[in-house]
Amino acid sequence: MTAQVAGVALVTGGGTGIGAEVARQLGERGWGVVLAGRRAGVLAGQAARVAEAGGQPLAVVADVGKPDFAGHLVDQALDRFGRLDAVVNNAGVMHIQPFASLTPQALDESLAVNVRAPFLLIQAARRALASAPAGSVVNVGSAAAALYRPGQSAYGSSKAALEYLTKSLAVELAPDGIRVNAVIPGPVDTEIHDRPGSDPVQVRAALAAAVPLGRLGTAAEVAWWIVRLVTAPEASWVTGAIVRVDGGRILTPPDRPL
Repeated sequence: MTAQVAGVALVTGGGTGIGAEVARQLGERGWGVVLAGRRAGVLAGQAARVAEAGGQPLAVVADVGKPDFAGHLVDQALDRFGRLDAVVNNAGVMHIQPFASLTPQALDESLAVNVRAPFLLIQAARRALASAPAGSVVNVGSAAAALYRPGQSAYGSSKAALEYLTKSLAVELAPDGIRVNAVIPGPVDTEIHDRPGSDPVQVRAALAAAVPLGRLGTAAEVAWWIVRLVTAPEASWVTGAIVRVDGGRILTPPDRPL
């Protein structure tokens, strides 16, 4: 067991993008951070960044698309730190393709990673979070849940379900003292937009053009909100909130691209 941490958070998709930045910012606050992801090398590199920032990292290779991952992650967190204060469900998968060609496998993966995994992880962590001084969950959604665009039927539906899950569990887990919130990013400049067969520069330019503020967001901007929902005493009366950090993306008129 490792002592002298300000808190302990479990972050899925913790090796890159928003999850990596959440882990780093928590490290700056002296937290222990369990980084979960599928790529050991990437996780190791991010764990080093967390340690450099002043945190105590634990990298755990896990595939959240598999139903048996949740208990293992919670056990790893408790074995290392003896406590668990927060869960950040950041791992996600994005299938953007026409409805007519969407395969059952793509639909299943969207629901397994974007909906089932947060459900199972919160369920596995509930007892530990209830024992924490201020147990907290933050689910990372997507502006796609409120944007009805061709090709987003699986991804948008799964992220809309995550928003419902957030609000439902905010009510159900409130008696345990567990707060459940969601942060909803618009298009952020991360590797999730590096789609096979597409020009990443053109994809990012088109996404930026669809944002009223005229640019992509950064992982640091989104992580700032997640970290404060987890750590700030001023957030202690916030639960069931859907916090949009999207540059105005969901306000985009229907005739705008993407």
